[in-house]
Amino acid sequence: ISYKAFDTEIKGGRQRIKIDNDRFIGNVGWRQMEQTFDSVLVTNTSVENLTLKAGYIGRAQNIFSIQDDIEMPFFNINYKIQDFASITAYGLWLADYQALAKSTQTLGLAVTGSTKINKNLKLHYRAEYSYQSGYSKNPNSFDLSRYHLMAGASLVGVTFKAAVEELGASGTNSFQTPLGTNHAFQGWADLFLTTPQGGIRDVQAILSGKVIGTKLMFVYHNFQSVTNSIDYGNEYDFLITKKFGKHYSLLAKYAFYDAYENNGYAKFNKDVHKFWLQANVSF
Repeated sequence: ISYKAFDTEIKGGRQRIKIDNDRFIGNVGWRQMEQTFDSVLVTNTSVENLTLKAGYIGRAQNIFSIQDDIEMPFFNINYKIQDFASITAYGLWLADYQALAKSTQTLGLAVTGSTKINKNLKLHYRAEYSYQSGYSKNPNSFDLSRYHLMAGASLVGVTFKAAVEELGASGTNSFQTPLGTNHAFQGWADLFLTTPQGGIRDVQAILSGKVIGTKLMFVYHNFQSVTNSIDYGNEYDFLITKKFGKHYSLLAKYAFYDAYENNGYAKFNKDVHKFWLQANVSF
């Protein structure tokens, strides 16, 4: 059920929620079964260039169609400064009643932008910091940080980005994003959907563009731990998409995780190959 008036929308029920880049709250849309939320979401745009979102999630239905017994109030405030910058502040208070150790409070600030320099050149950037600690009945006490830095440029249809994202660790706890679209981060092979106990530092290079109507993307990842300087491995991701007329498209996607065999972690010291082929019809 939704109602909209006076630049405000109130939406309640089981729904898809996507906040910012889906890092903390997302629908995990790549999966066959999307993640949805039993929730209330309020969005207000009364002030020009300012978007206020506040919500309450009372339960999540995950990608396995299993209901997670959680509660989470959250807010997201975004202010746009023309095409130069977008400033976002956010907070999430997750109480997980099935796994108390997953209950966390997270606060963050992000500054992003894609600025057009001239007809052919556009610059991209992201600077984000998040802080996470125990919440509700979490038996553990910790203070963890996360940062994400990215810089890039688009020139004559080709985009290159270099980035680093680090999710911190204390030795016993690590920074987690359990309700995000995590497939889009830390490699498509999905080795790091849950942050390892030693944390993770992901150094990335992204190259994308279009050739003869075909979209191409290549992503490189180098994975290391935050504590103990352990090398997990490298990953190479490839994506090709092609549209045929107005109604048809094909997608091919490949992920190769090249493990450092001597890293000491059974989950991360074996190579992984994943391949997807997808056909779409829209009408």
